[in-house]
Amino acid sequence: MSNTKKIALMSTLVLLLAVTAIFNFVLAGRGAATVSGEAAVKATYFTTYRATRNSTRSEEFVQLDAIIEANEVGSDEYNAAVARKEQLVSVMEDELVLESMIKAMGFSDCAVTITDAENINVFVNSDELDYDQMSRILYALEIENNVHEGNVIIMPVYAES
Repeated sequence: MSNTKKIALMSTLVLLLAVTAIFNFVLAGRGAATVSGEAAVKATYFTTYRATRNSTRSEEFVQLDAIIEANEVGSDEYNAAVARKEQLVSVMEDELVLESMIKAMGFSDCAVTITDAENINVFVNSDELDYDQMSRILYALEIENNVHEGNVIIMPVYAES
């Protein structure tokens, strides 16, 4: 790849990152608007966590799209970028399913993160978790994602809903 193409690619990535930051700022300003004149929308730990996670993934998708567009179909870089993009989509779907399952257990909110090493971090809106609650969450993770106890961290995080 020539230096001109590399510079153009990097400039495009920086421009896309700046546009993303601007949209994030503008849309965040709309989210803080008041609902009924007095009550403001509260950002909890979980909404902030999800927003940060989504922002990070959006940036990664932009970078992967740039790599896909800059390389020829079938090249190693192209194939690696497509594979990573497919992996991210699969992880996002799994996280959404697991979050829904945990909420169905009676928790008001939760956040699930699956890492590349197949470790799962679960943050549940609760003061504390008893053995039964942790067992039910772990069982759901084992059934849905075939993970083992050593690869799971379950943490109670109390955030007012």
